[in-house]
Amino acid sequence: MTIRLPIGVLVMAYGGPEALDQLPGYLADIRAGRTTSAEILEEIAGNYRAIGGRSPLLEISRRQVDALADRLGQGYRCYLGMRHWAPWIEEVVGEMVADGVTHAVGIVLAPQFSALSVGRYQQKVADGLELYRGAITFEHVASYHGAPGLIQAFAARVEEGTARGPAPDGERPHVIFTAHSLPQRLLAHGDPYQAQCLETAQLVAARTGLADEGWSWSYQSAGRSPEPWAGPDLGEHLERLAGQGVRSVVVVPVGFVSDHVEVLFDIDIKAQAVARRLGMRLERPPSLNDDPAFVEALADQVRQRAGHWLDRALAS
Repeated sequence: MTIRLPIGVLVMAYGGPEALDQLPGYLADIRAGRTTSAEILEEIAGNYRAIGGRSPLLEISRRQVDALADRLGQGYRCYLGMRHWAPWIEEVVGEMVADGVTHAVGIVLAPQFSALSVGRYQQKVADGLELYRGAITFEHVASYHGAPGLIQAFAARVEEGTARGPAPDGERPHVIFTAHSLPQRLLAHGDPYQAQCLETAQLVAARTGLADEGWSWSYQSAGRSPEPWAGPDLGEHLERLAGQGVRSVVVVPVGFVSDHVEVLFDIDIKAQAVARRLGMRLERPPSLNDDPAFVEALADQVRQRAGHWLDRALAS
């Protein structure tokens, strides 16, 4: 296939409702049509009300894509597709086909790979190509959990969080790295997600000079299903640390790169309430969002996979 410029860059994110009346449709897509009980719907609606009644994810993702486009410059065209809400990934792939894109890089705004997350995004791309009868050659970024720019950006967040004030005893606050939980059955069958999450945390800890006892790991935001989910849960982990005498913590969610309900509610409100009950101080530095170091990390991943295409197209 002849390479035509610009090279497409499909940036993908989870999606989120921009108003409370969109919540039932959003949950129906996530749950693949399974019924959402009135109790769960009201609980989740309450979470969104607590953060302003909408998800800021689309706005933030657009800023990230705009910043990435500026960073990459000529020869690339960036697109944004969402997995569970508009703009839908499949429809955006259709736009790329209509625009005449022949080669593209797909990258998910999630640093670690899981078949349940990044793998599903890649399938959405394949579905879009089939739906719109496209012939785009895609290179997918499966994971960038150890990318230097990503580690640099998270390390800066650790430093910012710990600089907000020492623990009551004058020691450096304890750092908790987190990521979205997954069903235990997935991890038991060899999914690389947990190992990659822990590697990200270890690299950030090393970059910031944290001693082994100065940081720990927990999961958050487990799904509402009866099967076991990976732990320890953040709230339970806070209780365990409090029992060990820890009085000040900094929570850095290395499995997330943007503000959305799992950060703004699950950490800033839910976990914060647990910390207050335990007499602990909890700080959460800002999410990466469109941080220049993070955007450059994304740009570097795109260049690694598309640079040879760009060179060939410019040479022809």
